Amino acid sequence: MEKLTVSTLSRGGLKQFVKLEERGIQDYDWLDIREAETDESERQQLNHIQLKLLNYSTHLMNEATIWARGIYPILLLAEQSWVQAWSQVNLTAKYLQFEIECVADGVLGKCVSGFIEAPYLVVVEAKRGLESQNPLYQLYGELLAAGWMNWQENQQEKQEIFGCYTIADTWTFIRAEIADIEAEMPTLKIESSREYSAKLEAEIILQILKKIVSRYTT
Repeated sequence: MEKLTVSTLSRGGLKQFVKLEERGIQDYDWLDIREAETDESERQQLNHIQLKLLNYSTHLMNEATIWARGIYPILLLAEQSWVQAWSQVNLTAKYLQFEIECVADGVLGKCVSGFIEAPYLVVVEAKRGLESQNPLYQLYGELLAAGWMNWQENQQEKQEIFGCYTIADTWTFIRAEIADIEAEMPTLKIESSREYSAKLEAEIILQILKKIVSRYTT
């Protein structure tokens, strides 16, 4: 069995193990935020987050600073019911031909007895510098791991799982559908959003997060 390292995954490497179908950037129904309203308290907190970003060059900040100022605070605002925001969450999966062990930068998921039982949205914060890699395929690998964990819990034939990767203060959302989980070549279907800037579109980012979380809580 092959052990995949998500931080070095490439499109070609991933396609050796899964049937990858990418639909590209479109206005998908899961991005429709008309019913994902924010209240006055949330808008005030979002304004506070934006002020912590507007007067700084986020492209020069290190990852930990951006995470603390502009990413994790928005994830916290998206919490609903039993769905909580966590950082540094272990994800594991054992498919027929490969296995994955990784640590997600952030997760929105079902919290039971003090740990994340079912990850619904996985966040990858793009690393910079000489060791930087394309965060997209790292996210695909982590979505495969999260989908397998959810399948262990609910045994549904198709797993819907969401993710996003952030570059500085910019968020890009992904919807994944994982099928044929017990087959030699599972199927991974991907839908992508456009980019959203937390400096200018923090409310839209929160609304998308709330819309995603509501799919699991209603």
